[in-house]
Amino acid sequence: MTDGADAGRAVGEKLARARTALGLSIVDVARQLKFAARQIEALEQGRFEDLPVGTFARGMVRAYARLLRLDAEPLVGQIAARVAVPDNAVAVASVRRPIPITDSARRTNLIYVALSVAILGVIAAVAFEWQHERNSAARLSFVPAAQAPLEAARAAPVEVLASVVTPPNLSPLAAAAPVQPVAARSESQTASRDPAGTRRIVMKFERESWVEIRSRSGKILLSQLNPAGSERTVEGRAPFELIIGNAQHVRLSYDDHPIDLTPHVKVEVARFTLD
Repeated sequence: MTDGADAGRAVGEKLARARTALGLSIVDVARQLKFAARQIEALEQGRFEDLPVGTFARGMVRAYARLLRLDAEPLVGQIAARVAVPDNAVAVASVRRPIPITDSARRTNLIYVALSVAILGVIAAVAFEWQHERNSAARLSFVPAAQAPLEAARAAPVEVLASVVTPPNLSPLAAAAPVQPVAARSESQTASRDPAGTRRIVMKFERESWVEIRSRSGKILLSQLNPAGSERTVEGRAPFELIIGNAQHVRLSYDDHPIDLTPHVKVEVARFTLD
């Protein structure tokens, strides 16, 4: 642990010296790499516990070294022990290890299973009822907007007939003119009543990737390391601010439309906003 900490500090000091030699400040580096200044400070001081582990930390060191025109790979190798990612295969194997069940404990386990099934049933019923009420509310909210153009269309022929019959010297073209503003107002009213809905982001990870997603209010919706082969779904109100590590191995769709991350990738990290 001490060797890893010393190696991390040595890497940070080397980056700090190279930055000073080029006449760059921490703020200059943070602006060019699109990282926070506090993250640059933590990296130079060897405080890797304040940085996301794994791919993100290695990518950060690699990007910093390339900016300072240093050989990145030896530096990444020195911090490997500090930013090592837990072995997912070992974790999965420990979870899958069979649990010995004795005859005396079998009855207790059955009770736990029955209670778990009952709780899941209650949760499913509540979720179904909530979804049903939400869908009902959505249908009711669209009824006025749908009836307005229909009522306007029904009323329009009455106005036309009155204008044709009362002034006999008007031409049919002049009599039909008032109908157009009525239809135009109905369309604008319908558009103004159509609220913005919830947007959905779906990410599939071909390799391990760290992801952070913030809502338009700055609230963190997702911030975690995602193993290879996993999938994550996030729903909310746009816009969303995204930071994706190892982005070239992530497949992202926004409201079922695939998004190409390549234009947003800089040194294995993609930073962009979805409206």
